[in-house]
Amino acid sequence: MEYASDGHDHYIREAIEFLGTHFKLSDDERKELLPSGKQTIFDNRVGWASTYLKKAGLLNSKKRGYFCITQRGLDVLVESPKTIDVSYLSKFNEFNKFFNGSISSGRKVVDLTISGFTPEEVIENSYQKLHEELVSEILKTIKEYSPHFFEQLVIDVLTKMGYGGSRKDAGEAIGKSGDGGIDGIIKEDRLGLDAIYIQAKRWENTVGRPEIQKFAGALIGKQAKKGVFISTSNFSKEAEDYARQTGNIVLIDGTDLAEYMIEYNVGVSTFKTYDIKKLDLDYFDDV
Repeated sequence: MEYASDGHDHYIREAIEFLGTHFKLSDDERKELLPSGKQTIFDNRVGWASTYLKKAGLLNSKKRGYFCITQRGLDVLVESPKTIDVSYLSKFNEFNKFFNGSISSGRKVVDLTISGFTPEEVIENSYQKLHEELVSEILKTIKEYSPHFFEQLVIDVLTKMGYGGSRKDAGEAIGKSGDGGIDGIIKEDRLGLDAIYIQAKRWENTVGRPEIQKFAGALIGKQAKKGVFISTSNFSKEAEDYARQTGNIVLIDGTDLAEYMIEYNVGVSTFKTYDIKKLDLDYFDDV
């Protein structure tokens, strides 16, 4: 509001840059993304602040991407309220119609402004919470099943990711050798041009460096170029550092495995889908 108090039209992108400098935001704070990774949190919040102020009649928009202050906005600046939030804006009927929904339409707009978050942040944070709970539930469930089931699960995940050729080929390769720290071999691609050696462990405790060293030694013994160590638990920092030093071992811990299961739809199904749409400005420009 103070930025627009000169009465001129202001470009929203310039306002974002000005506000970032005014509030002394660091580069990391400016670049922090919403959980979707598609927009920065700061840009999103400035955008919604502009929308709310327009709906309350404190700002006006004469052309796309720009805004200017209204006489009502200037009056509010003279009043100098301590904060301008949803509670304050609710004194304006225009804002209430937007925020609470039009009575004539028979629809209500859900109050998504919790603890100062924008609607996108609330939705995405809620999605992230559900996602994290699903990861935890997947890991808990995996550990309740047999080692053989875990081997089959690994097969399904790897084949869905494009490894191992057919599921039949992968099923024949994993869980049979148990040779020198190798639990199985899977094709890197459908043509079988290279092989990936697998170690799959359904463990509770942290996997340490000694286990990765054993696996690395087994790979050398097989003259293998690539290896994947999969565990339902996690890896110690020493184990991760050692795997990184080898340059040919990839570690997949329980959380990573659950994430892959979700991404490739292994052991999960879509419960509900929400389509969130936005205005297609290109359409209006074409018209």
